[in-house]
Amino acid sequence: MRSCLLATALAAAALGAQAQSATYAIDPTHTFVTFEATHFGTSTNRGRFDKKEGTVQFDRAGKSGKVDITIEAGSINTGVEPFNKHLQSKDFFNATEFPTIKFVGDKLTFDGDKVTEVAGQLTLLGKTLPVTLKSKQFNCYQNPMLKREVCGGDFETTIQRSQWGMTYGLPGIPDNVRLVIQVEAAKQ
Repeated sequence: MRSCLLATALAAAALGAQAQSATYAIDPTHTFVTFEATHFGTSTNRGRFDKKEGTVQFDRAGKSGKVDITIEAGSINTGVEPFNKHLQSKDFFNATEFPTIKFVGDKLTFDGDKVTEVAGQLTLLGKTLPVTLKSKQFNCYQNPMLKREVCGGDFETTIQRSQWGMTYGLPGIPDNVRLVIQVEAAKQ
């Protein structure tokens, strides 16, 4: 009986050790949130947000996790200052009234060790709606400079901006906006 209890305790401890969640901090120098939108059916406008922060809770063995990313709306950067100002205005991101954009994902889909999807909620212009980011690639590696594990990948989705109340320029400026998120996060 005693050895049965000892074996059960050891097995429980081993399972607990394998299914531990780790916290990763978003590396802002290797994380970029970019967007693409067609401009009146001609070219594609592109831009990015320069200021972002967040964390990832990741449990590879338990196939679960949580992603929490906050983006500063006023940090939008297209490379053209007058265009940046227009995008920061009430016509688009209304960065004065809504200074942050937030994504919280708590449903991770895995294929083996690889994250293939993150489903969650995107808050933009004060409205929160579901969004699913699909992974184009995902990997973890031992960073030689940081001397710790870094996980990351390329994720993307297409949203309809009008769902969040961003209707300026429709239909000339299309409703669909492609979001591409390159993210790397270092284990803490």
